[in-house]
Amino acid sequence: MTTSPLPFYVEHLQKPDGRGLTLYGLQPVHLDSEVPSPSPDPVDARPVMRWHPLRGEWVMYAAHRLGRTFLPPPEYNPLAPTSDPAHPTELPRGTYDIAVFDNRFPSLTLEAPSPPTPAHSLNTEQRAATGKCEVVVFSQNASGRLADLSDDQMALLLGVWADRTSVLAATGKIRSVLAFENRGVEVGVTLHHPHGQIYAYDHVPPVQATILAQAQKHRAESGEPWLETFVKAERDSAVRVIRDEGLSLSVVPPFARYTYETWVVPARPVGLLSDLDDAERMAFARVLKDALQRLDGLFGARMPYLMTVHQAPVGDAAVPDFPLHIEIYPYLRAPGRLKFLAGTEQGAGEFANDKFPEVAAQELREVQVENL
Repeated sequence: MTTSPLPFYVEHLQKPDGRGLTLYGLQPVHLDSEVPSPSPDPVDARPVMRWHPLRGEWVMYAAHRLGRTFLPPPEYNPLAPTSDPAHPTELPRGTYDIAVFDNRFPSLTLEAPSPPTPAHSLNTEQRAATGKCEVVVFSQNASGRLADLSDDQMALLLGVWADRTSVLAATGKIRSVLAFENRGVEVGVTLHHPHGQIYAYDHVPPVQATILAQAQKHRAESGEPWLETFVKAERDSAVRVIRDEGLSLSVVPPFARYTYETWVVPARPVGLLSDLDDAERMAFARVLKDALQRLDGLFGARMPYLMTVHQAPVGDAAVPDFPLHIEIYPYLRAPGRLKFLAGTEQGAGEFANDKFPEVAAQELREVQVENL
């Protein structure tokens, strides 16, 4: 048993198939069963990446993922603690709050072998898809949701994301860590148990690279961090702020691409979750929980969404100016009406939004979050 510098307990374990499992708790972690694995044998993962010469970006190929679990009945939930040793899941029984394990069907691995040269007509580079994919199980409650976590548990999750970022960066092979949650079959979820994922890349992906470049450009032109300018402007206008806790706030950004797109940002400009102090992390956790509850309360049903945690690149040196923030993309633009990424979004990369951010923010402010 080890205690992290952050205020939680950590237990590092290994599954029968060789994958890692890390359990996190607000109280000491205790196991009531052996560490399980759905199969004693590892999946033969050989993901590759090919370079898209016109877009200037990598595309991942992982054919083994076609065999991953797809919407199983509750009794075969692989993210629930194992109840019958004859039918092992991914998790043991015991006392812990959050579990993180190596994805059994990864799109990126640190052990990916070099692939053969592909047959093609263009000089398209192909290489091993090097990185790491992890699954983050938010709770042992299979029917729960992320917004059901207590304030302390939500702060723990922020600490877990920060810890995983540090652990992955320490491999020396990772440059960018993205934590995210897909929720709802509308966005392609194949397991309903509340969980998210972490993708750790050996390069800085296009979105993070663009954010960094724009933030650095802003600093060069204005002399202050982009996040500092953004927070001051949103507080001055107030029309797009959903909740302001002082150390953290949620807003519908003035450039929102999705109808009820919500950002959670710290008031102090930092680049990594690990840069937040205890008070900032707790405020960030409360605002994040509030934002998720408001989205679920907006139409009286669970909102399908994609949530992404944007942090600075990691590696040999700190990267200044990158604005730590969480973006939540809700997929409903009205009750029962999904936002589809169609012609202009997919073909041109420019979004068409049905509602001004100021109106969306007002609607979210009016949602009563008690007992949601």
